[in-house]
Amino acid sequence: MQSKTNIHLKDFDFMFENSMVKVIANRNSPEIIIAELKIGPFEEGNEYELRFWIAQELEKARIVRFRQEELLDMQQLHKIHWKERVQGISRMSTLPENFYPKLRRYLNRLRENALKNPDKMQEYMKANQLARDIINNRVKKIVSLASIPTPTNQFIKNLTAEELALFEQLHQIISSWRDKILEGGKKG
Repeated sequence: MQSKTNIHLKDFDFMFENSMVKVIANRNSPEIIIAELKIGPFEEGNEYELRFWIAQELEKARIVRFRQEELLDMQQLHKIHWKERVQGISRMSTLPENFYPKLRRYLNRLRENALKNPDKMQEYMKANQLARDIINNRVKKIVSLASIPTPTNQFIKNLTAEELALFEQLHQIISSWRDKILEGGKKG
């Protein structure tokens, strides 16, 4: 398996797209075959577990809807933003599972709605600013953590997979730079 340092954001997105999510059937529907996969049948009101990409397609067809906890919304974003602001530089709060893929999809959904209905632009702009603040706060903490020769596991355990990959890359770069500086005039 690849080291986390070599994993790119598109790899995390691929993993998210194939993760299991819970949905609720909006209506009865017979079995559907997508790319040789048999999905369903669905009975209105029942809960099902599907891969995200399949659930997304069925949602577009209005066959299912995502359970509320599977998606990110403005209320959750405000709560996460508040938690990040009250945490000191030496503390990293935990984020919900799959936060970054959910955030990208939430912002894309808001942007699409704002393009269709200009009244929704303010909501998109607010969510975008909250997301930037959250990311900027977390990146500052990650950079600070990466500069420590031996960071604590307590801090690292609260990083998302994407953040851990960034941390490992930065830690490697900073450690290598520090070693070269401290070598002084040594000839290798």
